[in-house]
Amino acid sequence: MNQTITLRWLRFGSALTIAFGILIAASSSPIAAAPTQFLADLIFFPIDDAQTLAAPETRLMSAISGSVMAGWGVLLWLLSTHVFPKDQALAAKLIITSIITWFVVDSTGSLLAGAPINAVINVSFLLIFCVPLWRYR
Repeated sequence: MNQTITLRWLRFGSALTIAFGILIAASSSPIAAAPTQFLADLIFFPIDDAQTLAAPETRLMSAISGSVMAGWGVLLWLLSTHVFPKDQALAAKLIITSIITWFVVDSTGSLLAGAPINAVINVSFLLIFCVPLWRYR
């Protein structure tokens, strides 16, 4: 994978991370919670509308975790756009380290919460960033 394609993948992954963060943060409002509620219902299969995301503490955690994820996506975008073209090894080290840290913590929490499907979904984010960067590390 050449540098141009790697940069496209990194930007795609960053934009996806930002969008996912905004989606989660938006679910802090009951009016905008439907997409995230469906995702939670899918992750806690079967789809039975048991996950409502209605509790105030759940909405607060959605606001916090979604905004952190969106901010992390912006940081990944900036690293991809400004650092990667100048120092591929440094950008790869920073991005891969943060992605693996997120993957281990999030996937472990997902398993502990009884949501193994989320840990499987996390593999896609891991691959989006690590596959194109692995040769630069």
